[in-house]
Amino acid sequence: MAATRPDVVLTSAVEVARAAAEEIAEPGTVGEHLGVVMEGDRVATHSFGCTATAYPGWHWAVTLSRVPRARKATISEVHLLPSEGALLSPEWVPYAERLAPGDIGAGDLTPYVEEDPRLEAGWEATGEEDVDQVAIWELGLGRERVLSAEGREAAATRWQEGEHGPESEVARKAPRPCGTCGFFLPMAGALRSVFGVCANEWSPADGSVVSLRFGCGAHSEVDVERREPERIDPPVLDDESEIEFVDR
Repeated sequence: MAATRPDVVLTSAVEVARAAAEEIAEPGTVGEHLGVVMEGDRVATHSFGCTATAYPGWHWAVTLSRVPRARKATISEVHLLPSEGALLSPEWVPYAERLAPGDIGAGDLTPYVEEDPRLEAGWEATGEEDVDQVAIWELGLGRERVLSAEGREAAATRWQEGEHGPESEVARKAPRPCGTCGFFLPMAGALRSVFGVCANEWSPADGSVVSLRFGCGAHSEVDVERREPERIDPPVLDDESEIEFVDR
């Protein structure tokens, strides 16, 4: 595709474009002329720096055009646009997706997700009342949904990469891993071989899910180096010496 030839009438109309920007801009915020680009036949856009303190990195874009054989530029559009590296507002997130982990407080509720890939059916009724009652109450299968394989994998990945995983700074400096600690309570179910709960009140992970390969300085089988106490002789008071005070 052939490049659009420069239009002298439009490319030279710098002051016309500047005046158009100054009409809508805050006084004194239209900066130097940054250049002009031909957008098509008889259409060009002039760019000016924006000096407003609230819009660092933005620029004014003024598009001019002209009809065939006309010797005068006509203003088409004036916009304030972001340049590369401009200060922008955060990307808009729909209200239903704004909730983040840790946002739930007292009295807050999360919406029910019917098709949640992290969950699957926990049990199915057989139709026999006695059998179903045993499954629900005696075997503890009363939950309608339980973690799916995808849900377990997501949780395991999050815990492994979190602050109580094997790569955290606390774990790297620990003398021994949680899997050998007496305060480590293994989890039940499929994640038992990888995770457990810390039950040591002196540990920074007390009450939290920890990896078997996590560790801290409160390990039950680790002791600090015990040094012999330094002997310090009792102070000696010399009350027989004469002290001479000299006035100066």
